[in-house]
Amino acid sequence: MATKKRKRSALKRIRQTQRRTTVKTIGRSAARTAVRTARDAIAKGGEAAADVIAAAASALDRAAKRGAIHKNSARRRRSRVAKAASKAKKKT
Repeated sequence: MATKKRKRSALKRIRQTQRRTTVKTIGRSAARTAVRTARDAIAKGGEAAADVIAAAASALDRAAKRGAIHKNSARRRRSRVAKAASKAKKKT
């Protein structure tokens, strides 16, 4: 395939897109991992669950701030984790 000449501005946009994609992917992944860890902690119970839930909420907020996930999506996920924690607390 023949290489195509590109304008400097197009090359800059490519660099920006790659950088942005990387940052957003990292943020999205961190949020998912934090939520998964929080759900596991809630299922197991114990004192450390509150710290893990706070960390998950923080990760979701950071991801929303960066634009990795939509802010309403972050709020919804945060709410669901908190609701699950509250429900688990009531059971014990």
